[in-house]
Amino acid sequence: MSPRRAAALRGGEQSLREHLVAVAGRLVAERGTAGLTVRDIARAAQVADGVLYNHFADKEELLGHALHAHVRAVEEGLAGGSPQPGEGTVEANLRSYLSRALALHAAILPAFAGVLTQPGVLARFAALPNPIGGGGRGVRAELAGYVRGEQRLGRVAGDASPDAVAALVVGVCHDLVLGHLLDPSGPAPEPAPRLVDELVGTLLRGIAPTGG
Repeated sequence: MSPRRAAALRGGEQSLREHLVAVAGRLVAERGTAGLTVRDIARAAQVADGVLYNHFADKEELLGHALHAHVRAVEEGLAGGSPQPGEGTVEANLRSYLSRALALHAAILPAFAGVLTQPGVLARFAALPNPIGGGGRGVRAELAGYVRGEQRLGRVAGDASPDAVAALVVGVCHDLVLGHLLDPSGPAPEPAPRLVDELVGTLLRGIAPTGG
């Protein structure tokens, strides 16, 4: 092992492949993928350019893993966990899911803006396990599972559509965050408390049991 490689591994706590993914993930978080080169990643990782190709088939594979690491790091850094069926109130839990999903999307979607013109990176990312949600299910599946759990407990109407509830919440996140990315001068992706109240209230009026 060369001195540069030994220094990059920081005492052997990571494999070189893990180190490269971690460094690339930090760069993606800081500046996105647009214009990010192999040389940029190699310099930040303190290795020679060619070292990256000893561990990844191409730049797209490394960036796919870097995006995956970035998303996972963002989710792990969010305060608290996702509410479970039967805990607290359905209203408070929906607020929590909405706030958490908004924070997640606001943090990760900017990094994906530069990937839209890089289908190879998107394909590499999509081939990896979903980095979001309990068990890698993703935000939409996780929220739909929560609603189904509440249905079994009788706290949500049995004829409500968990998938529709989840799609509405994720749709709000996409609308607010992507709208801000397309027009930075527009409203910030964090909704006003009143909007959260209205969104949750609208969901509850549609899913609350009769007389509940």
